[in-house]
Amino acid sequence: MQWIAVATPPFGSIEQFDRVMGQLGAEPEGLEARYVGTTGEGIRVVTLWESKAHADRFFAERLGPALAKVLGPEPAGTPEVLGIDVARTYLRQPVG
Repeated sequence: MQWIAVATPPFGSIEQFDRVMGQLGAEPEGLEARYVGTTGEGIRVVTLWESKAHADRFFAERLGPALAKVLGPEPAGTPEVLGIDVARTYLRQPVG
């Protein structure tokens, strides 16, 4: 089952997001889509995964070390993540 993660990272700029992504190298296995933007409360990262297991593996094995390289070994807070099991989907299909 697909899984959506809506994360609030422990930093406040798109530039810091780009630096963290630069530390990751190849895209993680199971990642299907990623959207990043700002709100009145800061950065939000919305990801779509093949499964929750893929997301959990990425968060545990790859994201933590990348955050530590960019923000230091003890960043100010940890990412807050809201997880959503996908029950229904819609994909717009191009015409023609």
